[in-house]
Amino acid sequence: MKNLSTKLIAATLLASAAGASFAAEVPASFDPKKCAVEYPKASLMNEEQGTTSASFLVSADGTVTESKLEKSSGFKNLDKAALKGLSSCKFKPGTKDGAPAATWTKIDYAWKLD
Repeated sequence: MKNLSTKLIAATLLASAAGASFAAEVPASFDPKKCAVEYPKASLMNEEQGTTSASFLVSADGTVTESKLEKSSGFKNLDKAALKGLSSCKFKPGTKDGAPAATWTKIDYAWKLD
């Protein structure tokens, strides 16, 4: 009987571990080569550079439904352009339990002058 109860506990632990692995959330992603964000003209003229950090809520169909600025580049025009441009990109949806679902994803967008 002791052997049977050990196997039952092991099976229960394995089942709960398997359930936890299926419950994992994978955030949405996008291909930066297919998503062009236009450098604001005023920022080009003023030689503004920096990195905008933003979070996006991406729906199960890959569209952005909400965005928020996490950390400013230091320039309002760059931040606004990053939020607007990335919000119009088509994302690969994230998943929950292996199925497409709405997920938040964070993106750091670097503005650099060549």
